[in-house]
Amino acid sequence: MTIHLIKLSVGSESVDDLEQWQRRSREWMHVTRNTPKKAAELLDGGSIYWVIKGWVCGRQKLLELRPLDIGGVPHCGLVYAPEMIRVQPRPHRPFQGWRYLQPKDAPPDIKAGEGDDIPDDIRRELISLGLL
Repeated sequence: MTIHLIKLSVGSESVDDLEQWQRRSREWMHVTRNTPKKAAELLDGGSIYWVIKGWVCGRQKLLELRPLDIGGVPHCGLVYAPEMIRVQPRPHRPFQGWRYLQPKDAPPDIKAGEGDDIPDDIRRELISLGLL
């Protein structure tokens, strides 16, 4: 059964900002200290959902959980696809590290032509006003 991860994108101002940072660094991997125990479920169609400025805004498909050794300490590289898939923004309070996210709790993708051209900050404002 598929499961997802949810992670804060610290320092990102928007999905576009996160995408630009990833392209500049040419790195589609997040390094974490703890290796997820539900690897099979994550790699069975799971994604990493990004929380930006208090809102879940986008996701990237998880491709691999790569074991890493950093200074003699085991870590895990969460390798994800370069393609960012925007999702219907949903507020989310801060947390540390990453968390599992059940598919039933994941926000739906924004489909092409359904306001996918609305800037993130305006979309969040419209949602908070109950207009989207």
